[in-house]
Amino acid sequence: MSERQVLGCIDDSSHAPAVCAAAAWAAARIGAPLELLHVLSRGQGGAERDTSGHIGLGSREHLREQLTRLDEERAKLAQQHGRELLAAAKAQAEASSSLTVATALRHGDLLEALSEREAQTRLVVLGKRGESVAEAQDHLGSNLERVVRALHTPILVTPPEFQAPQRLLLAFDGGQTTRKGVEMIAESPLLNGLVCHVVMVGAGTDDQRAQLDWALARLREGQVEAEGEILAGDVDDVLGHYAEREHIDLMIMGAYGHSRIRQLLVGSTTTAMLRHSRSATLILR
Repeated sequence: MSERQVLGCIDDSSHAPAVCAAAAWAAARIGAPLELLHVLSRGQGGAERDTSGHIGLGSREHLREQLTRLDEERAKLAQQHGRELLAAAKAQAEASSSLTVATALRHGDLLEALSEREAQTRLVVLGKRGESVAEAQDHLGSNLERVVRALHTPILVTPPEFQAPQRLLLAFDGGQTTRKGVEMIAESPLLNGLVCHVVMVGAGTDDQRAQLDWALARLREGQVEAEGEILAGDVDDVLGHYAEREHIDLMIMGAYGHSRIRQLLVGSTTTAMLRHSRSATLILR
């Protein structure tokens, strides 16, 4: 069986260079192959469109033929543009690492393409927002929320600019997902040598203290420099203020790891941090 890969998903948005940089960084850190994927939506020429119904009875045949030719030309241009995006992304990723980068151009739906590759994928890298004007404002790209909800693979979400992180914040609640996150950080070369801050939000009970002590001990066993705190307050506010104060450049969270579970598409705390964080976010499932 071939080695599982890092999969970077690029589009025509301003986030594409950051996705390339983050995917190349991650693949180099864990010694995994890197593939860059660009998916043409059905509206970009992925499937032939039946335009005959748009022409009323009695319309001349050459109008129908003209529409068909326009659709074919649109599809060719979209494919050419997609190939050029991938070529530029491949050059960027290979220039910043010693990796040989594979590329894939697909038609259809991003989530379908990722689901087909999930068994061969170790980490998915996505930009926080997508190509559309609406998604370039103050909310998450629609594809990101769908992917986070559906996949079981860790997802690294990049801001518009990516720099190799040095200081991590693990939002730890003692649940199964974030305990798996502690194990991953301790065992994976992805985050070796970085400073990991473990933050719990609560009243500081004996049980919480015991869980935090376990997390810190496990990380230190894995040669990770770890420190932790239990802080009271609203989860979103506590994590946001801590990240700003400690200059955190990578947030690590469980997709459903906090008490207000499954509001909207992902846990509300995860969604809030994705929306407002200026750093990269690693989402665990």
